[in-house]
Amino acid sequence: MEKYIEILEITKPHGLKGEMRAKYYCDEPDEIAEFDTLYLGADKKPVKLVSWRLQKNIAVIELGDINTVEQAQKLAGTLIYIDREDVELDEDVWFVRDLIGLDVYDADTGVHYGAVEEILQNAPTDVYCLRSTEGRQLLFPAIPEVLIDVNVEKRKILIRPLEGLFDL
Repeated sequence: MEKYIEILEITKPHGLKGEMRAKYYCDEPDEIAEFDTLYLGADKKPVKLVSWRLQKNIAVIELGDINTVEQAQKLAGTLIYIDREDVELDEDVWFVRDLIGLDVYDADTGVHYGAVEEILQNAPTDVYCLRSTEGRQLLFPAIPEVLIDVNVEKRKILIRPLEGLFDL
């Protein structure tokens, strides 16, 4: 598992004093404000998070030592990371990036369904997309009746598909 996790991508300056607009890559964007230190760009340079707010589904951030629109403009397209060790996840909560590639097995029969390719997060519950061993795309909801166990360390997910879930 990677030490640093992408959390923001700077898109453009916001105003004239160094604030920047950024896309956020997290379920709970307000939690970004809890980090004092973020890591900027490919070299993961530590930077202080001075301010943070949401404005029409985009983050407006101010980082230490960025005081002009010119400095902010140079950072357009730059990724901002958090250190995995600075995050305490609740039980049964994972980083999406850690779930991608996990093998999915039937909890009762041991049948291998395929590997997770993507997780859709725009529904009331997450939907896991996987590519079957035959090349078909299969989807299953992350509900307790279906998602039985996730073991990131063993790179394995156990599910109990609802009747007809994977039928054509």
